[in-house]
Amino acid sequence: MTLKALEEMLGGPRGSGLSKVNEDWRKEIYGPAECVDSVCPSATAAQYAVFFLGLYLIALGTGGIKPCVSSFGADQFDDTDPKERVKKGSFFNWFYFSINIGSLISSSVLVWIQDNVGWGLGFGIPALFMGIAIASFFSGTKLYRFQRPGGSPITRMCQVLVASFHKRNLEVPTNSTLLYETHDKHSAIEGSRKLEHTEEFKCLDKAAILSDAELTSGEFSNPWRVCTVTQVEEFKILIRMLPIWATGIIFSAVYAQMSTLFVEQGMMMDTSIEIKRLQLARELGLVDKDVAVPMSIFWQIPQYFLLGAAEVFTYIGQLEFFYDQSPDAMRSLCSALSLLTYCLGNYLSSLILTLVTYFTTLGGKTGWIPDNLNEGHLDYFFWLLAGLSFLNLLVYVFCAKKYKQKKAS
Repeated sequence: MTLKALEEMLGGPRGSGLSKVNEDWRKEIYGPAECVDSVCPSATAAQYAVFFLGLYLIALGTGGIKPCVSSFGADQFDDTDPKERVKKGSFFNWFYFSINIGSLISSSVLVWIQDNVGWGLGFGIPALFMGIAIASFFSGTKLYRFQRPGGSPITRMCQVLVASFHKRNLEVPTNSTLLYETHDKHSAIEGSRKLEHTEEFKCLDKAAILSDAELTSGEFSNPWRVCTVTQVEEFKILIRMLPIWATGIIFSAVYAQMSTLFVEQGMMMDTSIEIKRLQLARELGLVDKDVAVPMSIFWQIPQYFLLGAAEVFTYIGQLEFFYDQSPDAMRSLCSALSLLTYCLGNYLSSLILTLVTYFTTLGGKTGWIPDNLNEGHLDYFFWLLAGLSFLNLLVYVFCAKKYKQKKAS
């Protein structure tokens, strides 16, 4: 039976039979009706629900995969072997390189397919390759090095807080060897090396104090009452990381402009030299017209190049820093911190943009970032981001000098 005969049985391509019902059902589920003369009907509640469900599933999948893949890949290298330590540093470069190759393909080839062939194939291709990637990952199960899981790091941090609060009235001994720690070679935390005691945040050391009652009974099995030095030092390491981590938020806010205002610039044929673009717009009488300024979009290459170079140095450095400096049993958690800076940076970018728009439009003014960029001052906004970045750099240098690296025994 040919496809044409089957089509006729179902009512024909434009008939009122089953094909018509099927077509209506497909439109209801998969997309709104076609636009007529640039007028498009609104999406239904069901279509909005499916759309946002997909977005949240992507966010959930990304948050579950990225930090775990980077830390799992780095776990395949032995920290005690100098040669493998060098290879581990190279791994983060190749890991980020592969991510950006995927981004390049998705933003070029797949976009062309979605625009010229169809959304079904455009989403089907990455779904197919995701399935192949999963199969490839599991095929190497017997070759991987698996680190022993150490339990929930959040639970251990809560135990330190509860134990230190419970013993808040006790004095921390000047001799750190009097604090509680296991006597054998291995740490009490599964899959983690012992950490040497440090002098910062001594209030947390109270969690490792042995009270008279505990010394008398010899009972140290309740981690909500007494914690090991290694467990306390885990918490200290995370606290020491936070200032370095926080400086990445400002950079992520600047980086977010690449997918927002840079795109608006490109649509108006803007250049990274905003003052020059506005001058040309005034000379050609295009200030009050919502049309593109006749400057090549390739004038944007310098700003994309600089931001891309900054991305490489920042994000790869973050991945290696958070993995290398984190406790052995907290590497996935700490690797997720670099993704968290990207998330918070986007929120900060939205906040800065909202505040700038509010204050620059007071009194009925046009503002820095109007709908028609020819009437605004996008250059002022970029100078603001440059100033924030400079202040952020000073804070980072200060925090980096004060930072003390972890000491694993």
